[in-house]
Amino acid sequence: MWQQLKSGRLNGLKFSRQLPIAGYFGDFVCRSCKLVVELDGSQHLEADTRDAERTAAIEAAGYRVIRFWNNDLTANMEGVLEAIANAAIQVDREPTPAPPASGRG
Repeated sequence: MWQQLKSGRLNGLKFSRQLPIAGYFGDFVCRSCKLVVELDGSQHLEADTRDAERTAAIEAAGYRVIRFWNNDLTANMEGVLEAIANAAIQVDREPTPAPPASGRG
């Protein structure tokens, strides 16, 4: 996966590996579009609660998290890369939240 993401190879998106965010390490992180790509192996089958906590913390830090199983990479690398590219576009197009009202009118 790293060979496909490094050096802007996927649509010019710059990814980092194992970037610390909110006390966790994101597998692959595109800082410019605030996207975290997680690869999960069989050990994650029994770690739903821990993964949910991890995702919630990373999302609270302003990132979107998308997950793929390791076997998705071997069976459909192109589809995974397309999904990552689409997620990056969606994140990039999402409107910035409006600042809170000051209470003065």
